[in-house]
Amino acid sequence: MDHIDVPFLDLVTPHVEMEEQLVAEFRAALRTAGFIGGKPVDNFEAAFAEFCDTRYCVGVGSGTDALRFALTAAGVAPGDSVLTVANTFIATTEAITQAGAMPEFVEIDERTYNIDPRKLREHLEQNCDRDPESGRPRSRRTGQTITAIVPVHLYGQMADMDPILKLAEEYNLLVIEDACQAHGAEYFSNEQQRWRKAGSIGIAAAFSFYPGKNLGACGEAGAVTTNDPQIVDMSRKLRDHGQAAKYYHDVEGYNGRLDAIQARILYAKLTHLPLWNMERRRLARHYNERLATVEGLVAPFEPQWSRAVYHLYVVRVQDRQEMQNILKGAGVATGIHYPVPLHVQQAYRALGYSNGDLPITERVSAEILSLPMYPQLNQERQAKVIKQIKECLMVPSSASR
Repeated sequence: MDHIDVPFLDLVTPHVEMEEQLVAEFRAALRTAGFIGGKPVDNFEAAFAEFCDTRYCVGVGSGTDALRFALTAAGVAPGDSVLTVANTFIATTEAITQAGAMPEFVEIDERTYNIDPRKLREHLEQNCDRDPESGRPRSRRTGQTITAIVPVHLYGQMADMDPILKLAEEYNLLVIEDACQAHGAEYFSNEQQRWRKAGSIGIAAAFSFYPGKNLGACGEAGAVTTNDPQIVDMSRKLRDHGQAAKYYHDVEGYNGRLDAIQARILYAKLTHLPLWNMERRRLARHYNERLATVEGLVAPFEPQWSRAVYHLYVVRVQDRQEMQNILKGAGVATGIHYPVPLHVQQAYRALGYSNGDLPITERVSAEILSLPMYPQLNQERQAKVIKQIKECLMVPSSASR
């Protein structure tokens, strides 16, 4: 086995640094037996809502729960179609199908890897008919009414929200943000002439607190953010078996609660998140400065309207496998997010997509490589990553030798 000098992710160091504080939170839970709901959950929900510049936050069991509950609470129903992208983790589309709807894929912007508003407009104009009563588009592919758009703020980079919101208004569509990788990311709205936080722009948003996220739990957790009290009310019911009060079930729901220990941990970590995000941005700038002139490598693009938080630092190279092998041999771990677009995954074969349907998405997915990125990545380790990449691209590839 290759020795790893530079891990792809370091989840040990931040928890060791916070060990006493986190143990104290766990001890408090033991001494009160407060494991489900209660003040710890309320405290975190209030703090995270404030962090996201929203009125409300509903803590749930995972990011998948968050997006599923947000979709259902916003009004997405069985028989609907929902527009999103194929270069995302499958949880995005699982949430759509588990809400009873069908995902329909739109092409991405090759620079940001997020949904392309121009392609979104093309899709609505060229692949859909308008329902004369609702004004909503009816998909020619599925025959179903499209009711929502789920833009994914991938890798901690914001989607271009102003034109997406404009199209949503024009076509009477809901916008639910998948902000599961974008805790603290910001978007400058020309329409409103102000910076807006991820999770505060659509009618609702979903966050994941999986351990590797910018804000990670010590287990599974997620949250819905919104300014809509009706979405809050329904999301709270959905997470707790549809209960309006104990044993009084208004709807059939799920077991999707945020447990109190995870809420305590997230509340403790949240105070560190701005600094952690600042450090990620600093590391990304350093990568950019050292890799910008490297021929054969495409560094991340950050538009002027985006303040990315670099959940992942993703580059593109033609021979990804060779570079990944060389880096691994030198002790540098990497990842691929994501190697197979959802529209050609076996799980979605029944949707009827084929290779070639989303050429930009498919081209990007064959070239992306995620480099080590976390606040505790020190100068020496980052320098080694950069050095190995430069050496890899300076020599002829195995195909030309």
